[in-house]
Amino acid sequence: QVQLVESGGGLAQAGGSLRLSCAASGSTFSINAISWYRQAPGKQRELVAAISSAGSTNYADSVKGRATISRDNAKNTVYLQMNSLKPEDTAVYYCNAASVRTGIVHNYWGQGTQVTVSS
Repeated sequence: QVQLVESGGGLAQAGGSLRLSCAASGSTFSINAISWYRQAPGKQRELVAAISSAGSTNYADSVKGRATISRDNAKNTVYLQMNSLKPEDTAVYYCNAASVRTGIVHNYWGQGTQVTVSS
């Protein structure tokens, strides 16, 4: 089992920055990748950024150049730095951990953290 706790959300102005944190606990050795997703009201949950256990990253086109995902292995924490925030970044941001054990992929989710960007 993996537990995820997000933090760092809040209210920001357009053009501002926020750093979200995702702290993992439990069977963290089994995590292959951690991703950030977001879901705006009335919209589907979408991938924002992901980082693998090897450190490779990928980003949604909508945040490329504005977001940086990073990890601190000693703290079992993944960060999402968001700069040049836009009102359309407003959403609940969720942390996801993908863990592969005995050939089966297990997905774990955090409770989400609200990000609101005012214009």
